[in-house]
Amino acid sequence: MKKLAFALLILTPLPAWAEFPTIEAVKVQPSGDAYNFAVTLKHPDSGWDHYADGWEVLDADGNRLGYRLLAHPHEHEQPFTRSLGGVTIPAGTDKVFIRAHCLVDGWGDQLFEVTLGE
Repeated sequence: MKKLAFALLILTPLPAWAEFPTIEAVKVQPSGDAYNFAVTLKHPDSGWDHYADGWEVLDADGNRLGYRLLAHPHEHEQPFTRSLGGVTIPAGTDKVFIRAHCLVDGWGDQLFEVTLGE
């Protein structure tokens, strides 16, 4: 049931005027019992009133495994990369998904799939 709800969330139509962040690249590196993620985003940040303000790591059921808050706009640095370390991935998980958030438009419809261990 969780997977169905997560799939419906992904397929929900979004307004045509939304300016969601685009995930350009993701680098993952194991670090002990956890993982470090470096995520590159692109978004038409226009200042404090409209900017990409975070991204998250999700499992296949849509459970949040990690969250990176972006505390300020990057209007003069596009695309930009920010990292998050210490993300614990449950045993047996071979794929995770990255989703980005915009201060104004909310969660984007892009899910960037990452296969672990490659």
